[in-house]
Amino acid sequence: MKPAAFDYVRAESLDEALGVLAAEGGDARILAGGQSLMAMLNMRLAKPEVLIDIMRLAELDRIEDESGTVTVGAGVRQATLMAWPGLGAKLPLAALALPWTGHVQTRSKGTVCGSIAHADPSAEMPLVLLALGGSVHLRSAKRRRRLAAGDFLTGMMATARADDELIEAVSFPVVAGGRCAFREVARRQGDFAIVACAAVGTRTGVRLAVGGVADVPVARDWPRLDGSALDDALNAFAYELDARDDLHATARYRRDLVRLIGRDLVREVLS
Repeated sequence: MKPAAFDYVRAESLDEALGVLAAEGGDARILAGGQSLMAMLNMRLAKPEVLIDIMRLAELDRIEDESGTVTVGAGVRQATLMAWPGLGAKLPLAALALPWTGHVQTRSKGTVCGSIAHADPSAEMPLVLLALGGSVHLRSAKRRRRLAAGDFLTGMMATARADDELIEAVSFPVVAGGRCAFREVARRQGDFAIVACAAVGTRTGVRLAVGGVADVPVARDWPRLDGSALDDALNAFAYELDARDDLHATARYRRDLVRLIGRDLVREVLS
């Protein structure tokens, strides 16, 4: 199929992009990498009146490392973050997850913020942002605000972004000591995750985040657990996610993966 007709605006400044958003509201969509949006346009799952291209805005193409936080602008491609020299030391969880994010071709175009804006429950970048306790920087012509990842992701491909807002950047807290782990099960590497799990060490124990099961990635914080206590916590978490059967896997298989992968990652982080 071909997209429905739309107007195209190549923004020359952030103010111009925000002005069009203010005027058009829900009839406008932001185009960054386009790896998710273009497919939705072609299938007519999205029918915007106006497409606003922000990929030529240098102010959004930045990675900033300061005060224990790495901030990634809306124009930063996934491949650019993968090649960032500080990734392994500052964001080891993202370094583990990015190779599973699509394929080389899509990572060369797709943006980090675009994946989070799309809010696919199987996507790796929203899961990483949630696991690290990161946040989303939203901006409109009238205001700026910042939301925690858990507040921004509201449902399957649904977020708390207002119609006149765009994602200006996302912030990932640096993991002290790099205590983190990631694992994903998919039919092929680069396919959507059947289950993806990320574990991060905290001051009191561990945070385990799971994607691909519920309508949004979900995280739980636990103290140091082992043995039957860990098994009980993982079993309860697996059922709380309310897994469903689909073409890719049964609910039981997903629950089993949460238990098995979760146990391995928690032990790895706490060892």
